[in-house]
Amino acid sequence: MSAMRTVLATRYVLALREGGSMPAIVEADDLGMYVVKFRGAGQGPLALTAEIVAGEIGRTLGLSVPELVLVEVDPALGRNDPDAEIRHLLKASVGTNVGLDYLPGSTDFNAAAGDLISAETASMAVWFDSFVQNVDRTPRNPNLLMWHREVRFIDHGAAMFFHHNWETMPTKTQSPFAQIEHHVLLPFASDLKTASSRARAVLSEDVLRAIVSMVPDAFLAAALVESGDAEAIKAEATAKREAYVRFFVERLAHSSIFEEEADRARQRQL
Repeated sequence: MSAMRTVLATRYVLALREGGSMPAIVEADDLGMYVVKFRGAGQGPLALTAEIVAGEIGRTLGLSVPELVLVEVDPALGRNDPDAEIRHLLKASVGTNVGLDYLPGSTDFNAAAGDLISAETASMAVWFDSFVQNVDRTPRNPNLLMWHREVRFIDHGAAMFFHHNWETMPTKTQSPFAQIEHHVLLPFASDLKTASSRARAVLSEDVLRAIVSMVPDAFLAAALVESGDAEAIKAEATAKREAYVRFFVERLAHSSIFEEEADRARQRQL
């Protein structure tokens, strides 16, 4: 599993004002364009951690997640922007952020408009979102794009909500994730059993540990970054990584709980 690339943001192109996180299209020094999520917005480093971990788990499961990169923001970026809100956001986001490869010409997935998705992909998507506890794949906000006639999976910052309150983590490992009944792809997920077998064959503790290792220390120990205490930051980041790995290993071991919930939810819709 390859490490994430790091690019330097060179131009702030366009604010995307959907929701409260204020992502933006940004050009980088590799001449690529990225949709960047900023550490100074919304849920901050926790949302960026979820973007990386959930996104890379989805990719490992065979879902088409656009490339994720680490985006370095220089203090000079956007300092002359006429929008004070954008200037404040960029000032609060100096350092490492997360970008998703921008897909020009993509459109929102809409089954009613004739967009197609296979039962295999829909079933894996339902399994995946149950596993990472992603509440943000509903008909109102599907976070699915059609690009080159293929469904792409984006925006995973709302997943892993247990890390907003670590005390709840032990109970969440065996959560049935009842919110799956609102999943936009549930009606198409007719092969959950196969998705489960494939996911269990692909994911392992080593794979999950490699994915979690992609998260920068600065995200995992955000409260300590300003202290400049490198040893404390490293210790906190290591402890958090172990906690994430432990969560996902336990959740995988008890995946039948959320698989059965997803199957029940789908049967209720038939």
